[in-house]
Amino acid sequence: MRLLFLGDIVGRTGREAVLSRLPDLRSRLALDLVVVNAENASHGFGLSPAIATSLLQNGVDVLTLGNHAWDRRDLIGHIDSEPRIIRPLNYPPGTPGQGSVVAELTDGRKALVVNVMGRLFMDPLDDPFRCMNELLARHRLGTTVQAVVVDIHAEATSEKWALAHMLDGRASLVVGTHTHTPTADHRILAAGTAFQTDAGMCGDYDSVIGMTKEAAIARLVRKLPGERLQPAEGEATICGIMVETDDRTGLALRVAPLRQGGLLAQTLPDF
Repeated sequence: MRLLFLGDIVGRTGREAVLSRLPDLRSRLALDLVVVNAENASHGFGLSPAIATSLLQNGVDVLTLGNHAWDRRDLIGHIDSEPRIIRPLNYPPGTPGQGSVVAELTDGRKALVVNVMGRLFMDPLDDPFRCMNELLARHRLGTTVQAVVVDIHAEATSEKWALAHMLDGRASLVVGTHTHTPTADHRILAAGTAFQTDAGMCGDYDSVIGMTKEAAIARLVRKLPGERLQPAEGEATICGIMVETDDRTGLALRVAPLRQGGLLAQTLPDF
């Protein structure tokens, strides 16, 4: 299975870059599954139902979220009717939506996609490690599903690394989101799970993690409430990671980063 995961979409320029480039990428890379973190897709904060629908109708198979999941209140009443949008698995019981979905490909193969949120320097949610163990006890890689993709939305690199090592051999890909900065550590771990600490963002990198520089700098310099942060509007780079798996085991065979457009050095998987 050929999987592409794209990091946090930030605002209009990030959305437009994904929507314009994804059809060609799906064809050129022969992608079977595309997963995108969209928690900042609506003006930099949250995800509206209309934007979610646009992404899902134009090449995205599953949308993941994070700590900005409910910034758009209209998503609360929508998420239960759209299983392809998932919020962190370790939200408390009774929270709208689901933390995972089994996506079925046109050829019948199945991929479990999971969204989980870290707790270090983040909201005090349920234990993501326990939640993942409980979920994967019901979904065995290479048996009930042909792939397992885990988006860990977290601040601390240590928490992302620890979860990846705990899931090594039980997931096809564990990839971090939230920091909006792509890391150079993509690799296949000892037992066959592909990992990257952070996929980066799909947004304008002439910014402060996707937001206009001036307002962000003013907040940090003055330590006073200021104008609402707005997404930067320059040309976006779409950032992510591609993995090819072994359908027999579900483990990663090859992994490579993807960066297209905008300011960052360009790279495209060549397998």
